Amino acid sequence: MSAPELIRIVSRDSPMALAQVERVRTELAALHPATATEVIPVRTTGDKWMGDLALVEGKGAFTKEVDAALLAGEADLAVHCVKDVPADRPLPAGTTFAAFLERDDIRDALVHPGGLTLGQLPPGTRIGTSSVRRVAQLAASHPHLDCVPFRGNANRRLAKLAAGEADALLLAVSGLRRIDRADVITEILTADAMCPPIGAGVLALQCREDDTATIEAVSGLNHPGTFRETTAERMFLHVLQGHCNSPIAGYATAHRNGDLSLRACVFTPDGKTVLNAHEWAGPLDAATLGTSVAVALLRQGARELIDNIAH
Repeated sequence: MSAPELIRIVSRDSPMALAQVERVRTELAALHPATATEVIPVRTTGDKWMGDLALVEGKGAFTKEVDAALLAGEADLAVHCVKDVPADRPLPAGTTFAAFLERDDIRDALVHPGGLTLGQLPPGTRIGTSSVRRVAQLAASHPHLDCVPFRGNANRRLAKLAAGEADALLLAVSGLRRIDRADVITEILTADAMCPPIGAGVLALQCREDDTATIEAVSGLNHPGTFRETTAERMFLHVLQGHCNSPIAGYATAHRNGDLSLRACVFTPDGKTVLNAHEWAGPLDAATLGTSVAVALLRQGARELIDNIAH
């Protein structure tokens, strides 16, 4: 089957989201030079709402309008950050992931105007973040620091930092690089110091299930290692049935010898309880590994911990 003459790409309209679309367009152009692409930016509820995401469908607030454009036939391909796509429920009926692009950096970065590292920050330093994952881990490792709610895209958060609304920020390394702002990074935190979110650094390409021409055209962009990692991580989160206020973190690693591992954590919001699991796939496939790690945490009490968090 020949590639379509035109592929319409829908995405959030934030600068970072549009930068991600440009990566997809570049890779598609290399794969199918004769295929033109058109970008359809949409404003999502999550981008418009600056309050608690739990009040507006949680992570789904960043995907609802994008999914609607795809299902309505207004676009042929949706580009998502996997970390923003809910895993506690299936993708919208009639859609599927056609590819996962090769993974970017999964780590978090500290941004401090004075150049201090996380370990050098004095007591009472205000860290701007609305991520329950980051808040819980900071509470566990650096209880002397204060987290202040910070919503908005990365550029907006940097502007708030410059205006003095916080003393430092935690942002994704991959996101800062996508908008060409790696220059503001003071320190890149290891995954041990700040365990990343499920799906960190991964871009997903979503199509309508019946659009075989587009699926076939973009499937060549799929990265096998990233596909295995993402499958394990999303199955893990699906089995746990975590909500948007659940501090859950984890990442899978596809090793060069073909092995696959998954490390994951569940926290209480105050960081006082931390559940850990780390398993290697061995003969297990990616989805089974994700299930196994989730079950290991459920045996430690993750269900009760998650259900006791208001949402």
